[in-house]
Amino acid sequence: MSLPEAIRRERGRTLLAIGAASLVMLGLIGLDTFSAQPGLERHPRSGTPVLTGLDPIAEVHKIDVRLADDAYALVRAGEGWRLDEADGYPARQDRIGQLLTGLSELSWGEAKTRDPRKLDQLGLADPDDGGNGAEILLRSESGDVLGDLISGRRDGQLYLRNRGEQLAFSGEGNLPPLSSRRSWLDFDVIAMVPDAIAGVVLESPDGERLHLVRPDDGGPRDFVPGPAHADERLVSRLAAATPALALSRFSPLDVKRDTELETEPVARHTTLTKDGLEVISEAYEEADGLYLTIRAIEAAEGARRAQDINDRALGWAFRLSRYDWADYTVAISDIVERAIVAAPED
Repeated sequence: MSLPEAIRRERGRTLLAIGAASLVMLGLIGLDTFSAQPGLERHPRSGTPVLTGLDPIAEVHKIDVRLADDAYALVRAGEGWRLDEADGYPARQDRIGQLLTGLSELSWGEAKTRDPRKLDQLGLADPDDGGNGAEILLRSESGDVLGDLISGRRDGQLYLRNRGEQLAFSGEGNLPPLSSRRSWLDFDVIAMVPDAIAGVVLESPDGERLHLVRPDDGGPRDFVPGPAHADERLVSRLAAATPALALSRFSPLDVKRDTELETEPVARHTTLTKDGLEVISEAYEEADGLYLTIRAIEAAEGARRAQDINDRALGWAFRLSRYDWADYTVAISDIVERAIVAAPED
């Protein structure tokens, strides 16, 4: 074997050893980030409840959640909870239950660090400074502060610290995600399955009107012009079915009081079911987004379904994506080809 070849092999072995040692060091550094610092391994707080002597389910009446780029409040209102204020939009009771139960069962785990430079690696950086933590401020009915935590997650693990403290712990227990206000909004406003829809009346932004119906032998996406429009030809089945089934895909992004609407409706969309329910949706193009209001009418005795829908929908305007909102404001000419009617002679 030539000397240069021996040298090359030895150099290769050396580089491999250096690389392996570097990976070990990086692993130790990463491990050190999430392992307890010396002196914290047996912290007296570990294993104790986070909210000692507090029953969140019974005593907490307001939960302020503050993030670096958002803030919202969950407020107890009678038997339920609402967003932002006592007369705000209803919150999802299942998620509220998860949060209150999680808070009541939460305990401090292993103490991790006192180093403020490592808090962002645990998701616990102060949201006041643009950090990635979520502050959870608990208040009583009288407004007294019952607890003030910052929570965060890293690789599925929950981390906690008291507001104003740098000492960070792992959390024993679970809390629902707090990063999205929308996830708390109860948008179970209407359940409209496609098969229940018999037809739709569209009143477009340009003032035209079209009635689409599902034939008795029609499939789930078969809609044709109604009797008053029998001489009009569909552009395509999809062009008719998409707006006809729009309400079955109702999925709002946000909500506001309908008294806050500043514009007039640009289109009306009335969904007709096979058993006599009518749901009237009006579309608004606002400066802060695209909105839809909903009102139900039912001719049947009792009109229970319409009342249930109105209890959830009346008084509110639901913000939609532009893609969904377009289904309620479609131009009639995009659905059917209409005969040109000659203007009468003078």
